[in-house]
Amino acid sequence: MTAHLPLDASLAYSSPFASLDAQGLNLQAVFNVRDLPQDVLATLPVHDPQTDKQLLLIGHLGPLMWQQLTVRGLVGDNPVDAFACEHLAAWFERERPGLAYRFVYPSSSHIGLQRLGELAGWHHPSPFMVGINDLWGSWFAYRAVVLADTQLVLPPKLNSASPCNACASRVCVRSCPVNALSDGYDLAACLAYRKQPDSACQDRCVARNSCPIGAGHRYSEDQTSYHYGRSLKAI
Repeated sequence: MTAHLPLDASLAYSSPFASLDAQGLNLQAVFNVRDLPQDVLATLPVHDPQTDKQLLLIGHLGPLMWQQLTVRGLVGDNPVDAFACEHLAAWFERERPGLAYRFVYPSSSHIGLQRLGELAGWHHPSPFMVGINDLWGSWFAYRAVVLADTQLVLPPKLNSASPCNACASRVCVRSCPVNALSDGYDLAACLAYRKQPDSACQDRCVARNSCPIGAGHRYSEDQTSYHYGRSLKAI
């Protein structure tokens, strides 16, 4: 179970994912399906070991994907999902033509993205309930999971520790406008505040924005407003 390290150019590993990197789909992990833990296998749709040899986990880090997406245009019901699927389909056509693959996410399947992120070394829990990484903070997201008849060379494993464990200031907890993080996570208080007309968290999470980890990868204002605007409509 290994993950491509997009931030370390010194690695000898030659990534096949350069074209995805260029589109901002710049986090990739590759797992041999036979090696996945049973709890992960249980969340996958019925799969054929003859054709579903590997699982690819694709994410985006930082603002580049949003920049590329806005060039394409925010069209359709879910332009982010469409963008990821289009570029992955093009990658398979170009890099692994003729091989079988299918999307597990985005789809109607309930795949444990955070669990896969943990296995890849990307995801650690944070007080503000968004995954966090010691290199790029919380400024990443899961964009696709693919079962494929590939035999990709497994890239070096990404080993990372949770930055929250060493954080003494807990500035995210202190900055939450309704103290929803003071004693665990108070989901009801968080959602109620977000729906208030004068809420500071309608189009962003104040606690998340206060976290200093990975600040250089922070989303743009437009990107943040878009994602939080969609989540606000969902609640």
